[in-house]
Amino acid sequence: MADDKHIEASFIKGAVAPEQFPVSNLPEVAMVGRSNVGKSSLINVLVRRSGLARVSNTPGKTREINFFSTDRGFVLVDLPGYGYAQVSKTRREEFASIIDAYLFHRENLALVCVLVDARHDPMTSDLSLLERLEFEGRTYAVILTKSDKLKPAQLQERLDQFRTLLELCKFNVDVIPSSAHSTMGRSEILGMMKRLINEFKKALS
Repeated sequence: MADDKHIEASFIKGAVAPEQFPVSNLPEVAMVGRSNVGKSSLINVLVRRSGLARVSNTPGKTREINFFSTDRGFVLVDLPGYGYAQVSKTRREEFASIIDAYLFHRENLALVCVLVDARHDPMTSDLSLLERLEFEGRTYAVILTKSDKLKPAQLQERLDQFRTLLELCKFNVDVIPSSAHSTMGRSEILGMMKRLINEFKKALS
C-alpha cells in the first residue's frame, strides 16, 4: 500500500451462509458494527470510490456479507449491521449466526475493524463484540465514525474513554477517529491495515 491515493477495488460476491464465502488465501479486513454506523461509507472512503459498497437507507436491511477485492493484495469485507431493534428476532438471529461464522472461523481474517458512532457511549452489543474478539484472540481495532460531528475536546474524551476501556486488551491494536464526510482517519486506517496485513502474511509464511 505504498500509494494510498487510490485503491482499485471490485465486488466479488455477497454471502448469506458460510458455504458461500469465497475461496481465497488473501488476507481479509472486516468492517463490523451496529446498523447505520457507516461501514459501507468507510469502505467507499478507503478506496476513494463512491458507490462501491452500497449504503442502505434502511438500517438492518442488508443480511449479506459482501466481499471486495483490491489491488493491494487483500480483501475488504462488509458485514451486516447488528443491533437494529426494528428487525425481527429471527432476522437478528440470522445476522448473529453469519457474523459469528465469519468473525470466529474465517482463517484468513487478518483484522476486524469495529465501527462505533463517536457521538455515543458504546452500547452493550458493542462491548459484547469487543469482549468476544478479545476472548477469541482476533486482532481488532476500534474505528470511531462520525467523529467530525464532535468538538475536539469531546472527541478527545471519547478517545480517552475507549483507550482506557481497552488498555489491558491484548488483541486491540488501535482506536482511530474517522469521518466519511471529511475523510478524517483514512491515512491512519490504511497505515494500520498495511502493518497488520504484513504481520499476518509473515505469520503464515
